[in-house]
Amino acid sequence: MKDDAADLRAWLRRGGIIAYPTESCYGLGCDPRNPRALQRLVRLKGRSAAKGMLLIADRFKRLKPFVRPLHAADLARMQDSWPGPVTWVAPASNTCPPLLTGGRHTIAVRVTAHPVAAQLCRSLGMALVSTSANKSGKKPAKTAAECRRIFGARVRVIAGRIGRRRRPSTLIDLATGNILRP
Repeated sequence: MKDDAADLRAWLRRGGIIAYPTESCYGLGCDPRNPRALQRLVRLKGRSAAKGMLLIADRFKRLKPFVRPLHAADLARMQDSWPGPVTWVAPASNTCPPLLTGGRHTIAVRVTAHPVAAQLCRSLGMALVSTSANKSGKKPAKTAAECRRIFGARVRVIAGRIGRRRRPSTLIDLATGNILRP
């Protein structure tokens, strides 16, 4: 796995995109610090850059560089829901790339409970972009084979089973507590 992780890390560093299983579908991901990869991902999906992107990690420490320092109570609320399929819209750090935020002052983050996605972040030592593996407006891919059919060699596919969740993660605004997506 160590050689695989090094190879995958190099792929991501060069701006590569991966598809991997998450709680409800396959996700497309890249290195969130690589502007070239973020632009590629927007083009690949055919989606508006104004939508922004979500980040996942195996632990909050990997998400911290993208999030402004939080009040202890806010951090505790987030961590009480993790790991799991709850994504929080939190204040973005000043260094968070605009393609991640969609030009807003917030960033969507989640500590995933999906074993493959969490292991991927752990072995790569980084947070990953996580957007559904689909062309904009189409249904998300549920299998590695679907990802290969849709994206071909433009994406490296990590095999695995998606979780049992039927819907995308719950999305909550940290500032207001409003549920943006149940």
